Amino acid sequence: MTEIETNRQHYPEIIKPLIISKPFRFMWFGNSLSTFGSAITNVILPIIVYNLTGSPIAMGIIMTAYLLPEVLILPFSGIIVDSFNRARIMRLADMTRFLLLLTVMVLSLSGHLTLHWLVGIVSLIGLMSGLFDPAFSALRATVFVPEIRNSANALSQFTVQLLRLLGPSVGGMILTVTSAALGFGIDSVTYLISFFCLLALTHEGKILNRTRKKLSFFKECFAGVAIVRKQTWLWVTIVFFSFVNIGSSGTIAVLVPWLIKVHQHLPAYVYGLVMSGSALGSIAAAFVFGMRKKWRHRGILAYCGISISGLVLFLMPSIDQTALLVLLMAFEGAGTMLFGLIWETSLQELVAPEAFGRVASIDMFGSFALLPVGYLLTGWLASTIGGVLAMQLLSGVVCMASLLILLVPSIRRFT
Repeated sequence: MTEIETNRQHYPEIIKPLIISKPFRFMWFGNSLSTFGSAITNVILPIIVYNLTGSPIAMGIIMTAYLLPEVLILPFSGIIVDSFNRARIMRLADMTRFLLLLTVMVLSLSGHLTLHWLVGIVSLIGLMSGLFDPAFSALRATVFVPEIRNSANALSQFTVQLLRLLGPSVGGMILTVTSAALGFGIDSVTYLISFFCLLALTHEGKILNRTRKKLSFFKECFAGVAIVRKQTWLWVTIVFFSFVNIGSSGTIAVLVPWLIKVHQHLPAYVYGLVMSGSALGSIAAAFVFGMRKKWRHRGILAYCGISISGLVLFLMPSIDQTALLVLLMAFEGAGTMLFGLIWETSLQELVAPEAFGRVASIDMFGSFALLPVGYLLTGWLASTIGGVLAMQLLSGVVCMASLLILLVPSIRRFT
């Protein structure tokens, strides 16, 4: 059982998990640090790749090398997560990533870092992420008990978005003042600290129900699908976002930077400001969401959030003022965050802890599997009909589809 202290002082709802839940404090601190380290590496890695090769194709190879192992292991990682101690799986992944990033730092300092080394190392990091993320999601479902669930999810996302906002600035400073190797070293140390934080979760990672019927490996792979199918909210949303992510992620990753740098001829720093606006909107939404213990009409709120995100992306090509672009992306970030928080809390409510890993892996697989297709489709569509029309077409589909899905009674009435 998760340890919740009996102190009932009237703390603000959003910080209550830090005050009354020891397991949450350790999870929050470890994950926050590793998120900060990853945000630094995300800035440094492209610079390293371009310094080594000068080729955008090489950067595409690196991203594929990271994403492909993660996507491939996700259908099976849920079985692993639901069979073994979740905290131990996370510790294994953290220690492995610590050693891998430490290797990158040593290779960089010694001048032996090559593209081949990077491809191999980021592939293993992606593999570890495919194990860590479902385990982390399942462990959250245990630690984030109903008393603190809304505020725990909100505080976690608030911190993640804040650190993702600060991390790139620190990464840029490291590149300016010292060696990129230092950034990899910092990231590796954050995983080591996260490892030690997870040592405190001695009971939370255990699988409580070991009496479930043993199934064949093939049936175990699809057991999560059977669980998801029982809840209309779950399977409709997972299927919906498997396809909607093609348009939304492709638009944000491919067409937003094109719009700012190429189409509107704005300075390069504007792109950074615009993406910071998205992070600030996410932070604001997480803060507001965490101030209440319970929200009603969550189905409507969640899909309206995604519809707002699509509407923002639809309007962006008609705006060329930096302040308005930043404001628009703040609404985009807030809408996406609102959906994400409602989705995460609903999973924790509807899925039994002993099956959570398999459901989480299905959810993540649905989110990630078609992303490479989305990036290619977005690029092809932009080259065929033009970037502005492609951006408005894809974002318009996202906006309208998010509203039309509310015609499904189980989605509209989800509370």
